[in-house]
Amino acid sequence: MAKLTMKGLLKKSKARTPTELLKHTRDLLIFVNGDMDVREQKRKDKMEELTKSMLGIRTLLYGDGESEPNKDACAQLTLEFFKDDTFRLLIVSLSKLNLGIRRNATHVVANLQRQQVQSRLIASEYLEKNIDLMDILIPGYEDSDIALSYGAILRECIRHQVVARYVLESNHMKKFFDYIQIPNFEIASDAAATFKELMTRHKSTVAQFLSNNYDWFFQEYNSQLLESQNYITKRQAIKLLGDMLLDRSNSAVMVRYVCSLDNMRILMNLLRDPKKTIQLETFHVFKLFVANENKPPEIVNVLVTNRSKLLRFFGDFNIEKEDEQFEADKAELIKEISILEPKEIKEFSSILSFSENCEIPC
Repeated sequence: MAKLTMKGLLKKSKARTPTELLKHTRDLLIFVNGDMDVREQKRKDKMEELTKSMLGIRTLLYGDGESEPNKDACAQLTLEFFKDDTFRLLIVSLSKLNLGIRRNATHVVANLQRQQVQSRLIASEYLEKNIDLMDILIPGYEDSDIALSYGAILRECIRHQVVARYVLESNHMKKFFDYIQIPNFEIASDAAATFKELMTRHKSTVAQFLSNNYDWFFQEYNSQLLESQNYITKRQAIKLLGDMLLDRSNSAVMVRYVCSLDNMRILMNLLRDPKKTIQLETFHVFKLFVANENKPPEIVNVLVTNRSKLLRFFGDFNIEKEDEQFEADKAELIKEISILEPKEIKEFSSILSFSENCEIPC
């Protein structure tokens, strides 16, 4: 049996024009996605052809390592790929493809999301008209066989603001809190990467989403992620929270978040975490509560009630590497807590009860 080599695969693929290559690939995908009653050998042969064909498309888009891709050929392939709805066909066929084809398909999709034809992002225009594809990709996290492939493709699609807006405004957003906590580490990490992309890439869209969905979003975020028993989940959530709150586009959301006593309670408890990395990420968020010039009376009084323990904790709080910004932030935090004066509030008894649960250990 002849040995299948990269050189041989590329040689055969180069014989086809972009249009011919794509048509051949479409025909193979239709076959693979069709009747399951065909004999096994024929299906195997078609799968080998598809392996060569998908590699040919990838090579056309990325080059072969010796020569750069041809811009005209890339433009032609991009137009044909989305005009003929090959993207949808590829997605619905993905679960039937082997790992090698999936990997090449993911690279192809990633490249096509960035291809511009006469200054037009063809992928963005296509996805706006076929936004229902997100309803196929996102639930893919529930299928361990295709979760990582669908996740990689989903993140590429989220590069387009129209797609990110659709996902943020959909019921799928609530499912991400479950996906991030899936027992399978790889899938959970992939879902967390997609969630981070959603919450950080398109600033104005994210700011609008957080403003419109503040209550339910942060209730879920706090209870499921920040208070998670899983170290990785908790650490990633604190880091992302800091990134979101410190983004200028989210300034109104940040002010609202740091005026909440319940939110500060969670952060004070996280400062007690035995993991130094958790404490450090928490510090970067907790300092926003202290720096807030318009702290509500209940927050001021909790800080005053816990002043001695907070000052002792932060006085001993150091990191391994020298960091002038960290030291400056810590000094400012200590100074601010030191000069706080208690404020009169109506329900001080509840504050005392709260502070008993949020003391910083000596």
